[in-house]
Amino acid sequence: MRLILLRHGETTWNAEQRLQGQDNSDLSERGIQQALRFLGFARALQPQRVVSSDLGRTRQTAQIIGHGDCPADSRLRELDMGEWTGRVKAELIAQHADEYHAWRAGTFTPPRAETWAAFRERITSGIRDWMGRGEGDILAIVHGGVIRAACHEFLGLPPSRVIPVTPGTATILNFANGGAGSAQLEGYNIGAVVPDLSVAD
Repeated sequence: MRLILLRHGETTWNAEQRLQGQDNSDLSERGIQQALRFLGFARALQPQRVVSSDLGRTRQTAQIIGHGDCPADSRLRELDMGEWTGRVKAELIAQHADEYHAWRAGTFTPPRAETWAAFRERITSGIRDWMGRGEGDILAIVHGGVIRAACHEFLGLPPSRVIPVTPGTATILNFANGGAGSAQLEGYNIGAVVPDLSVAD
């Protein structure tokens, strides 16, 4: 069984380097094109099941790639960033560099935000549930933080060791035994776009 984690296309807030968390903004024109370019990959991967986060940017991406009717699961939402929601990455780093880098590593929680441990537990619970509902590969249309959490849980890679995935690209985890235990990384940042390490979550 393979778990295919597709990050939504770039949003207007992504383009502004603004942290979104569980707030939302529409896909930018570039984000729409990223999702459209992923269509060929989605068809080639042939997932048996599709699910998405319930946030607007993932639902919009799902619609573009032909899975607008897939179930939406709130457990697959992005990390709640609390008081940092809407903040611009460069401004945060300029004002709170140590805290920002600790947050990226999962060791600091902004005021009123979700802890990394709680987030990872939420994501893991949702993914394990969906993987246990049937056979065959599953495509989950999610967020950058969700992919980091899955890599932490199933590959043992802490968030500090995982570079951000580009919007509109997929990460593939292969569970050779068919279960939701440990996995092998089959692909990372797969898509028809050049990786952009500057894009905020």
